[in-house]
Amino acid sequence: MAGEQWRRSSVEEFAPTGRRFGDGLAVGPDLEGAAEVAVAQALAGLDGVPPDLVCVFVAPGAGHEPDQAAAAGRRAMELAGARTTIGVTAGGVIGDGRGEEHGPAVAVWAAALPGTRISPYRLVAERSGEGVQVSGLPNLRSDDRVAAMLVDPYSFPVGGFLERSNALMPGFPLVGGLAGAAGGPGANRLFLDGEVVERGGVGFVLGGEVAARVVVSQGCRPIGPSMTVTRADRNVLHELAGSPAYTRLVEIVTALPPAEQELAARGLHLGIAMDEYAEDHGRGDFLIRGVVGADEETGAVAVGDMVEVGQTVRFQVRDAAGAGEDLTELLGGADRPARGALLFSCNGRGTTMFDSADHDVRTVQEALGAEGVAGIFAAGEIGPVGGKNHLHGFTASVLAFR
Repeated sequence: MAGEQWRRSSVEEFAPTGRRFGDGLAVGPDLEGAAEVAVAQALAGLDGVPPDLVCVFVAPGAGHEPDQAAAAGRRAMELAGARTTIGVTAGGVIGDGRGEEHGPAVAVWAAALPGTRISPYRLVAERSGEGVQVSGLPNLRSDDRVAAMLVDPYSFPVGGFLERSNALMPGFPLVGGLAGAAGGPGANRLFLDGEVVERGGVGFVLGGEVAARVVVSQGCRPIGPSMTVTRADRNVLHELAGSPAYTRLVEIVTALPPAEQELAARGLHLGIAMDEYAEDHGRGDFLIRGVVGADEETGAVAVGDMVEVGQTVRFQVRDAAGAGEDLTELLGGADRPARGALLFSCNGRGTTMFDSADHDVRTVQEALGAEGVAGIFAAGEIGPVGGKNHLHGFTASVLAFR
């Protein structure tokens, strides 16, 4: 799977005709009944055309047993009658132009994709004498364009998988999210073509006549200048541009207006440039990671990822206005319209960040003119930044279909 054949853009410039998308969302303690309503709503958007791909998202809510979520998923898959159906449980779901952060609720997304090859897969992680072995990802073909994946974070090493896949499939985009049903380990369920599984991951690869692109909005805006890392040890910054990292940080924060200083105090982040050779680094060029500690005595600043000498970094802050602007700009407006989209929005966004749980889905609908948008509030989001796939937080990852 390795090699230059996988180095391709995630943006395709052709758009096969005949594509239709629909979404539905139903709320209520009767999860099977909610699944029936959500499926009917989603299929209505296809105007009678049989679905090729259906995604089922179940938010059981507090007090519901995993078996109830499993029954809802089975019922949705049975009614959908799609060529391929995948899905997952989550803390909250998105559909019908709104977000339900806590459940009980079911959202369904349906698509008719003529000419598109859909290859479903199930990921399984097993321990062996050599560590953790992952199986299930299909061999990619030369005209495969993008893959989606839904993962149970308690039973699948998603970080290691993404690192390995970047080496084996350079430039090939993966998008998706981590399951997050209430109840912790053992509470999640994954859905794949009529089956319900409790561990690993599920997904699909799209190839052939598919026009899709991936957008990853990390929702941060920069403060202070870009700087070169001049001394570092793993995830600890010791020097930036020849001065102690802590000193540089204090200089930047104290130069901000009082309101900006409060933002930095609540949640400071670091952007790590993915392309050292770019003349300018704009939106989407930085991988955002949290600042997890700072030591005035040693002058060190610790961040949530490995940082190497020579990399370009820039401190960042996150707020509702900046996050909304970032998502809108990256979606590209009306010049890059979409018929449908899958949305994986962090469970730390919604009403935690915005005035409404509907913010991200409404932004995607308005920016793309999309007919069908559905997804989950994820416990972690998967998507490419700088040509490599990463696991994110506080991010909106979008798979948009032209």
